[in-house]
Amino acid sequence: MTERWTQSPRVAVVGGGLAGLAAACALADSGLRVTLFERRPYLGGRASSYQHPGTGEVVDNCQHVLLGCCTNLIEFYQRVGVADKIRWYDRLTFLEPGGRASLIEPSTWPAPLHTAPAFLRAACLSLPDKLAIAGAMAALAPMTPRDTGESFLTWLRRHGQTERAIDRFWKTILVSALNEDIDRVSVPYAAQVVRESFLKSAGAGRMGVPTVPLTELYDVAEDYIRARGGEVQLRVGVDSFRAELAAVKLTMAGGEQGFDFVIFAVPFDVLSRLLPNTTTAEPLRQTLNQFETSPITGIHLWFDRQITDLEHAVLLDRTIQWMFHKSKLLGRKVEGDGSYVELVVSSSKTLVEKSRSEIVDLAVRELGEFFAAAQSANLVKSTVIKEVHATYSPRPGIDFHRPQPETVWPRVFLAGDWTATGWPATMEGAVRSGNLAAQCVARVAGMRHAAFLVPDLAPGGLMRLFG
Repeated sequence: MTERWTQSPRVAVVGGGLAGLAAACALADSGLRVTLFERRPYLGGRASSYQHPGTGEVVDNCQHVLLGCCTNLIEFYQRVGVADKIRWYDRLTFLEPGGRASLIEPSTWPAPLHTAPAFLRAACLSLPDKLAIAGAMAALAPMTPRDTGESFLTWLRRHGQTERAIDRFWKTILVSALNEDIDRVSVPYAAQVVRESFLKSAGAGRMGVPTVPLTELYDVAEDYIRARGGEVQLRVGVDSFRAELAAVKLTMAGGEQGFDFVIFAVPFDVLSRLLPNTTTAEPLRQTLNQFETSPITGIHLWFDRQITDLEHAVLLDRTIQWMFHKSKLLGRKVEGDGSYVELVVSSSKTLVEKSRSEIVDLAVRELGEFFAAAQSANLVKSTVIKEVHATYSPRPGIDFHRPQPETVWPRVFLAGDWTATGWPATMEGAVRSGNLAAQCVARVAGMRHAAFLVPDLAPGGLMRLFG
């Protein structure tokens, strides 16, 4: 497409999640006239917070964390001015039922051996478990295997992993990172998580946790876009679109609006409903039909006393997988010096049909196995937030269906963590998709050398030998 622009092109970004915000901020910063539409009354999409009517508390829809390898997400936080709202941790605490702790933290050894001393000391794994894990790590370090249709669980068993190594290490790490059971995860996805977060460098594996409710991180993006001449329209949903030769027309409750370019930064099921009923759209519709979703459940509990000094912990061998001590992380005082904790269950298929009371009872019972003080503490209030369609399922073969930002319509582009970002369904993947879509728009609009994607974190130590 070659056009002469008498004024800066108008770009619509549909969707105010991380993908849409990243695209809108990058394009507004480049001088394009951006209008962002979000159906909800707040920004952030699945990474958002709101005042829960049942408890009166501001809660995140689910706890989100980032790692040092999330270069595009970190740059986005720096761009909009909230990087100081992230607290970084170098140490992870793995807890067994009964409370025994194993600490995983980096040493001065070169990557990929930087966590080896702590790993060797970890009480939650036996020597045969550790030797098996080390062998699998050695197989993954040189390069990411290609997708042959094999599940990662099958790969692990083929590489001699013990059942305890699978349950206490591989499942613990990967189910949380990929939001899917490892018998349904493709080998390249699992390998990427391991290489990027465990092997590449000590800095890559640092964990960042927001110290404010999630919506506070993303509300500032609205000010950022407006300050650069853009618009943000909340509570405005787009119902359909029509791609024409010289414009894209969006249909919404208030009528129809035309734009030079449109980025659809929405979940794949939402996009499928927006597509026109034409033969041109049918291939993309068939692609979208290949995706499945996987749920996440967040369990929010308020106790009348402190149940632990830990700010977060990985919980082994039970339904609940992570504990985030929100009153400590947010610096939020709980009445009577109590504890507010959020428990996270990724790939929570077994909880989808359970009632709130059943889930809370299960969570409180299991929490008491890790923290003795929780057994005598009184539960003041609680709530459960189920994201039934939280992320796409990274099953074997799905990468072949993830679409590029460009579409059959030259003025229409796609963003979302489910698109072809090279990353799984994470906040980093969402921001990468927004940057990629914005890059495409900017280049078509005449900025031939526009480049918004931030390079991957460079490998350290011996990992430099593998690139």
